[in-house]
Order: sequence, then C-alpha cells, then structure tokens
Amino acid sequence: MTSVMSLENATFIRPSTFYISGFYNMPHAKYYYIFMCFIYAVTVLGNSFIMGTIYLARTLHTAKYIAVFNLALSDLCGSTALIPKYADMLLVENQYISYGDCLASMFFVFTFLILQSLTLLALAFDRVIAICYPLRYQAIVTKTTMTVIIGVMWVFSLSFMAVVVALITRLSFCRSTTIDSYFCDHGPIFRLACNDNSPNRIMAYFYTAVVLGIPLLFITFSYVCIGFALLKISHGGERMKAMKTCTSHLILVTMFYLPITSTYITALTTYIHPNARIINSVLTQTIPPMLNPIIYTLKTEEVLQSIKVLYKRIKVNFAMEKHCELQ
Repeated sequence: MTSVMSLENATFIRPSTFYISGFYNMPHAKYYYIFMCFIYAVTVLGNSFIMGTIYLARTLHTAKYIAVFNLALSDLCGSTALIPKYADMLLVENQYISYGDCLASMFFVFTFLILQSLTLLALAFDRVIAICYPLRYQAIVTKTTMTVIIGVMWVFSLSFMAVVVALITRLSFCRSTTIDSYFCDHGPIFRLACNDNSPNRIMAYFYTAVVLGIPLLFITFSYVCIGFALLKISHGGERMKAMKTCTSHLILVTMFYLPITSTYITALTTYIHPNARIINSVLTQTIPPMLNPIIYTLKTEEVLQSIKVLYKRIKVNFAMEKHCELQ
C-alpha cells in the first residue's frame, strides 16, 4: 500500500484526453442533445437580436443597456462555449476531448457563468439607484460608471478562472480519466486527481460564493432597499410604475439563481441520479440565456418602443430604395 502511494506521489501523469460520460444508459438521449441544439439556435437569434437593437437604437445608449448588452453577450458566449462542442461529441458518440481543449472549455464556460451572475448584480445596482435615489440617478449611474463596472467584472472573471484552470494543471490523473458530467466540469475533474486537490476544492467553494452567495446576497439587499423606497411612495400609480421597471430584472434573477441554487442544495443534501443531475445542470445553464432576450423584449417598454421605431425606419428605407429603383 505504501509503495503504491509513493508511486502515485512520485509520478506526475497528465492524460492526453478525457472521456465525457454524458448520460448513463438513458434511452433516446440523442433527442435531448437535439433539443439542446434547438435551445442554442434560439439563444443565438434572441441575444443577437437584443444586442443589435441596443446597438442601433440611440435611445438605448444608456448605462442600464450597457449592462443588458453585456448580459446578452455573456449569454451568447456562454452557450456557444457549452452547447455546440458537447452536443456534437455526444450525438456522434465521440466522447473523447483532448486535455488542452477540456481546460479551455472549462475556462470559457465558467468565465461566462460568472459574468452572467455579476451582470445581474450590476443591473440590481442600476435599479436600486433609480428607485431609491431618482434625483441623483443620472449623476451616479453614468455610461462611464457602468463601463468601468463591466470592465472590472471581465478582468475579475478572466483572472479568477485563469487561476482555477492553472490549479488543474498541477493535478496528476493516474487513475480514471472519465468525467462524470456532460462537459469539462471543474468538480468532477479535480476529484479524479490522485495527488493533493485541496487548493482546487477551496477554489470550488470560493467559486460558489462568487457566483451564487455574494451576488445573491447583494441583490436581495438591493430589493429590500427598493421595497422600503416603494413603501414611501404615496401615489399608487407611481409605485406600480416603479415596480414595473424591476419586473424584467426580477424574472431574470429568479430564472438564473433559483434552479442553480436548488441543484447545489439538493446535491449536498441527498443523492441525485447522475442523469437527473445532468438534466438539471444543462437546463440551469442553457434555459436562462435563451429566455433572457425574450423577457427583455416582451417586458421592457423601452426595448419594445425601440424595436417599433427601428422597424418603421427599416420599412421607410426599404420603400425609398424601391421607389428609387422604379425611377
């Protein structure tokens, strides 16, 4: 036993590939991967549409919509890092991924997940200032301020995940290289190591705090402040108008944090079948990016109005071009 342990400690093994296990003996699993491709197509169209609308509509060139644009970009990039590669691998049943590609995939998937969470926090900051300090809103939440906030979020997310991935490279995989997940997930990978993985475990806890705990705590606190501010508004119509400006953000927060928090808590408190865990994780990571642009389009009056204006502008331009061609 001692000789085996000393051999494991002395020999550093970096595998050439990992094996993504995916679903375990699940019938008709291919239909689920096809469904993921459909989700991805809707995500690309929806988020591209929102980003295009914000870019083209001058009325949306505000601090709030800098954050909304960043959320759409994070959703699009996060889904792109997750769905196409793994759906293709699992559909054609070529489930091996190279060591380098696996770490690169982990880096991008988790970077954009952190950015999604922090962007929801930035939008909460926008709403709490708008409702609690309406007279100072224009002075506090400027385009420069929001750009700096978004820039800091990007630097933090990229730096944090660079450290997380760098810590994976110090691990030796002398036993199994089968990842019990549908992508190169951080937890299932570092648990495969046969040398000390305690720094990776610490970073996993820190990641949970960064993605779930701290942002959700601050968002909850911001809505407590918003609640008290709304109670001070005596006119019912003004109160409803102020509440409507928060509706879209509250739906996005609920969709993002509720499933992922439920999955984490359930995993810690009870046994979940690997297939059920994978389905929960996939839906948690792919459904919110698909629905976010739809919610912002249908629930935000400014966006709807901007879409109507852009549509009329395109219609007029098309009519003028047609008229010129006829002449």
